Amino acid sequence: MDRKLIIDGNAVYEIDEKCMLRKHLEDKKEKERTEAAERNERMEG
Repeated sequence: MDRKLIIDGNAVYEIDEKCMLRKHLEDKKEKERTEAAERNERMEG
């Protein structure tokens, strides 16, 4: 598994890198869709 363990003082975090990458790619696709929709609105309006 692709995980990182981060220790910050008394706090411990386990990061799932595959999940983070998947989330990043989903956010990027959504941003591209939003920008395309805004461009289309400007062209039509």
